[in-house]
Amino acid sequence: MKKVITFLADGFETVEALTVVDVLRRANVCVDTVSVMEDEYVTTAQNILIKADRLLCDVDISDYDMIFLPGGGGYKHLLENETVMSGVENFVKNGKLVSAICAAPSILGRMGLLEGKNATCFPGFEKYMLGANVTGAPVVTDGNIITGKGMGVSTAFALAVLSSLCGSDIADEIGKQIQFF
Repeated sequence: MKKVITFLADGFETVEALTVVDVLRRANVCVDTVSVMEDEYVTTAQNILIKADRLLCDVDISDYDMIFLPGGGGYKHLLENETVMSGVENFVKNGKLVSAICAAPSILGRMGLLEGKNATCFPGFEKYMLGANVTGAPVVTDGNIITGKGMGVSTAFALAVLSSLCGSDIADEIGKQIQFF
């Protein structure tokens, strides 16, 4: 079974994070929501209190097949967290999957991990996408990195993430089940 770690930090975009978690779990992907805050309760950008499955100190990032970075203002907490940044760098450099939406792709750009890659991000964050060819497309997959533009493309992004993890047949099946296509 594929395993995805979803990092949650105060200020994350509710729909971006939970749409991906929902779609992946519908396909029986093991998704752990992991708080990078002091406890398992994380407040979204829309002031919704969410209880994460686990705390960062209780997981081994290397046990996962993919890292997912939700957008929203919480991306700043992710960027400041050495454990998260080390995990992201290791995943990208070792060819493991990393997905990021909205403001979160700028984390990859700031780290220099998008050099020569096609990517997208929330408008206004392009200046942080160092070395990337920022396409402006809703969702972009380039090798082991999947990026999404923002909340409005959350379902398309989630299905692209699922396709990268489990194949297009499963993503198409889930897309049909949820009435996306």
